[in-house]
Amino acid sequence: MRRILGLLLALTASALITQAWADENADLDMIPTDLVKAAAPAAADPPAKGRLALENAGALAALRGPLIVPAPGRPPPRWSNRTSLDLRWHGDLAPTLAFTFSDRLDLYARDGLAFGQGRTAANTLREAYVTWEPSPRTYLEAGRINLRNGVALGYNPTDFFRTGSAVDQATADPSVLRENRLGAVMLRSQHIADWGSVSLAYAPKLFDPTRIGQGATAPLDPHIDRTNATDRVLATLHADIGPIASELLAFRENNRARIGSAVTAPIGQQIVAYAEWSAGSEQRLAAAAVTYGIRTGTLPPGTPILPTTATASAVSNDLAVGLSWTGESKITLNAEYLFHQAGFSRTEWRRWYSLGHASPLLAGLMWYERAFAADRQTPVARQQVFLRANWPDAIARDIDLTALERVCKRLNLGIPARSEI
Repeated sequence: MRRILGLLLALTASALITQAWADENADLDMIPTDLVKAAAPAAADPPAKGRLALENAGALAALRGPLIVPAPGRPPPRWSNRTSLDLRWHGDLAPTLAFTFSDRLDLYARDGLAFGQGRTAANTLREAYVTWEPSPRTYLEAGRINLRNGVALGYNPTDFFRTGSAVDQATADPSVLRENRLGAVMLRSQHIADWGSVSLAYAPKLFDPTRIGQGATAPLDPHIDRTNATDRVLATLHADIGPIASELLAFRENNRARIGSAVTAPIGQQIVAYAEWSAGSEQRLAAAAVTYGIRTGTLPPGTPILPTTATASAVSNDLAVGLSWTGESKITLNAEYLFHQAGFSRTEWRRWYSLGHASPLLAGLMWYERAFAADRQTPVARQQVFLRANWPDAIARDIDLTALERVCKRLNLGIPARSEI
């Protein structure tokens, strides 16, 4: 740990590695000043530094029929509602020092839940960090940061800080989920140059791994045990070669390393092609889930790995390849092919359903494996096709329509694809 911290401070002091306070605004520093002045009105108002929003998400639920693999626990409530007060703020504390804060307060109501019984209120601290700019275009940040990587929408093989970060959402849209999630406590540094940027991030282990979905917690619990259960280091190199944007990443978690890359290239005026890949040592899904369940006390020692698969770690590849088309009416269509080598193959899917259907005792284990994948925000299936359509300002200003579909080929199982509007 001392070597990592020393490396981080040395890189920062020499202005070789830095961190921009907001990744989506980092490229603005590379725009020539004369073009900015020509494009912007002379008396333009400064951008807003904060946003306070009120959100309400209601849901009705009913079982369409007996599930092939019976779900453990009680059936879902017939109705539920979440009312949220969402705050995002960024401000300058000094000429070279800034502070970023992102938080959400939730109030819950659902069928059969009286106030004070179960979780009726919760506060989610997503981000809280300071940014220091010791020299121009060199940044150092410390605090809870939602570090996102990747160019795809359905699944990001290079998004290495997603584990344990999910929060309650009213949508299954992955591009929305990764924007609105828990950050990890870390140090991050970045330097932006004319050719691109380099960065380094270190997130220390602060807690031992905890159970997945361990139930109600204190309303103000920041859930750092979910986001900082391992030591993680990520180095990133970003370079623009003409219209092509590329990125190389090197990631280390505990004693395991993973490398990745991403590239984006325009095709004409309306189409953008992109690809994202990573590879490293990893257990297959069923083996990783059972290993983690035993380690955290969720599963008893000796729990079998089902569907049967190899228990040892092996090199595993993840890939996302897609196209994005934007029309004159601002409608954007995305089509992606997703590959997660550690996920269930067609044969393992058949075994998963047959075992869970045959034995109520095994059904709980089968569902735990899916909960494990959801906690890590990785696909359960090895191969998927992801489709998404977005129409901003469709009905009126600030009213957007989004539709998405996940297609997993599960032969002869009679299972519909996952979709949402």
